[in-house]
Amino acid sequence: MASSNQNELRRNARFRFYEFIPGTLTWITIILAIFLSFVRPLWVIYFVIVFDLYWLFRVCYFIFYISLSWKNYRRDIRIDWQKKLEAEISDWRKIYHVIFLPTYNESIEVLRNTFSSLVQTKFPLDRFIVVLAGEERVGREAFTQKAEMIKKEFGDNFFRFIYTIHPVDLLDEVPGKGSNINYAGHEIKKIIDQELHIDYQDIIVSSFDIDTCAHTQYFSCLTYKYLTHPDRLKTSYQPIALYNNNIWQSDSITRISSFGTTFWLMTELMRPERLFTFSSHSMSWQMLVDVDFWEKDIVTEDSRIYLQGFLRYNGNYSVTPIFVPVSMTTVSCDSWWQSLKSLYKQQRRWAWGAEHIPYMLWHFKEKKKKNLIPFGARFRLIWNQIEGMYSWATVPILITILGRLPLYLTKGQEKATVLAQNAPFVMEKLMGLAMIGMFISIISNLLMLPPRPDQTPRHKYLIMVLQWVLLPITLILFGSIPAIDAQTRLMLGGKYRLGFWVSPKKHNL
Repeated sequence: MASSNQNELRRNARFRFYEFIPGTLTWITIILAIFLSFVRPLWVIYFVIVFDLYWLFRVCYFIFYISLSWKNYRRDIRIDWQKKLEAEISDWRKIYHVIFLPTYNESIEVLRNTFSSLVQTKFPLDRFIVVLAGEERVGREAFTQKAEMIKKEFGDNFFRFIYTIHPVDLLDEVPGKGSNINYAGHEIKKIIDQELHIDYQDIIVSSFDIDTCAHTQYFSCLTYKYLTHPDRLKTSYQPIALYNNNIWQSDSITRISSFGTTFWLMTELMRPERLFTFSSHSMSWQMLVDVDFWEKDIVTEDSRIYLQGFLRYNGNYSVTPIFVPVSMTTVSCDSWWQSLKSLYKQQRRWAWGAEHIPYMLWHFKEKKKKNLIPFGARFRLIWNQIEGMYSWATVPILITILGRLPLYLTKGQEKATVLAQNAPFVMEKLMGLAMIGMFISIISNLLMLPPRPDQTPRHKYLIMVLQWVLLPITLILFGSIPAIDAQTRLMLGGKYRLGFWVSPKKHNL
């Protein structure tokens, strides 16, 4: 679908109906849970016990897959992928890496930190085309000055260092990362076609957030995975995303949210059939050209690009997990309160991925008419997305707040029933068992921490453990509520739609 059709779709009654689905499911659950707690509390108690059992199953699922993912992570970061590449693949040097680094108004320190990391990679830098994509709307002169400084300090390391400036107020665009790299992509295509004449199949693209620091072996591993994949042009490559750049300087709530994102992604990497692209990732240049680059009028372009490939190739598109990580920066502001506000907005922007649900339902209906994508593939994607968005918005509230409400409202003969008498004990036991997941998270958290900076006191390790008592609060305030916020805005449409919000980042190591 061309990006210029997005506004037309939003005026379509059927598409608008699809946009109501995620928010409607969430609000019906919350309203019914409250209403029935007053009029039929025993019904709600039955439901909550079943729900807690379901959550315990999800915790077991989490423990199983996080353990497998952790094993793969530890194995792959120990491999010398560059040596393996050179030993097993003779023509690996034909590959070029195009790396898009969109920037809004980040400081020169953030840019320097990213490029300092990039030049330490083990893959030959003379095969890199690095694109620093700036925005005219924050000042052409200010960005050009930063870009020229980076070019002077780092540009000679690469085959090409190119910077682009995304013009302001182009038609059919939502200002943000997607429209920026869409413009940059078309500009780089001109250079590849007219000057470099590189075979499209020999180009791997990485779309990175500006604060992304790739592991020194990432590009070597990525190249190996690409050249050994049986259908390498029709898959994206998703690494583990760590938020270690400034993890020792972040506040506890921000750290918990960041580790939660990492753990979620690690479990998804073990089930590629569920996996969407997220944040910083890689793909073939051929696919990008085939789908006409990233859509430029949406917020969640990082995961939408996977769906673009899935639709373009009629379901013959996948995501390949990579267990060599990239590291990014947690939201970071000058005050604790501003950091929490920024964290909320970041989580709400990620939850805006609910916009993929109407997109999939609309396009899958069109594909169904032509019998182009198997029903199983369509159903799997839709179910995973709806279930994921629904759980994100409802589970923490149901378990920690609404699940207790009917216990307080039960009275009379209902209060004397065996179920009402034993419900608190049963819920306590189920949630006690589910706490195993938190202990696994604590252990994984400590094992994945980067080295402690010299200026950071040793007792910070103890804080890294104790901070997890804030998990229930974090899951509600920075999980359920921003997800409900995003889904409600999708229902309301119009002026309530989210635009792209840039997470504040600063280099404070």
